[in-house]
Amino acid sequence: MNTPPKLTDRAQLLRNRNRAQRDAMFLHDEAACEIKDRLKEVNRTFTKQAIVTGFPQIWEKPFPKATIVEDCDTLDLPPDTFDLVISALNLHWANDPIGQLIQCQRALKPDGFFLGVMLGGQTISGLRAALAEAETALTNGLSPRVVPMAEIRDLGGLLQRAGFNLPVADSSMRNVTYADTFALMRDLKAMGEGNALNARLRTPTKRGLFELASKIYTKNHLQPDGRVSAEFEFIFLSGWAPHESQQKPLRPGSATSSLADFLNK
Repeated sequence: MNTPPKLTDRAQLLRNRNRAQRDAMFLHDEAACEIKDRLKEVNRTFTKQAIVTGFPQIWEKPFPKATIVEDCDTLDLPPDTFDLVISALNLHWANDPIGQLIQCQRALKPDGFFLGVMLGGQTISGLRAALAEAETALTNGLSPRVVPMAEIRDLGGLLQRAGFNLPVADSSMRNVTYADTFALMRDLKAMGEGNALNARLRTPTKRGLFELASKIYTKNHLQPDGRVSAEFEFIFLSGWAPHESQQKPLRPGSATSSLADFLNK
């Protein structure tokens, strides 16, 4: 059986992350704050925590008791060990997202909780469109420049396939403004989110392509104050390792009354 091509060049991704700048990591700070808020709503004390992240220096501060696990294709997560596993803004780079979710599920004790956050398909969608339009106009072709990101409608099913009970997927948008399109692209690089696609072009891109993309992007995203806007979509995923105490759906045909009976009352 042929091995499917890998989406991500992990060596390049690591280089990008090593060059990231702390003052550009506001998305991770936002994600960590919201993760903490969501855990408060769960109303449970977690004593054995693990965080899968490519930026341990950011996530170990809000979760000082957690075991930090490097984000890679094979996660260093012992089975049946943790009561909480957090996946911290890395699944959009995974070569095998379902495989990572399965590894997280297996690392949980029965009734353990998984909570993940990733960038979703609405993230910088305007910039992706502008780059594609500019490259098509200049070269009559299209090359991979931005990692494809999952849509929320697909992710609940991935959680179920990974073996989680009571799966939930929801999204939250963050709107950010920049001085211009080039400032947005510089910020993406400073976040460690530069192009690490395995199929990316390995030759330098002419500046003219980025200048045309900037004109297209500015036309569509210019704000009254002269800045340009950008959207980042957080998708939050949650689910529980199976346990007999959890709610279960009714078996088909097990209802004791019908909808018609109710409506006729």
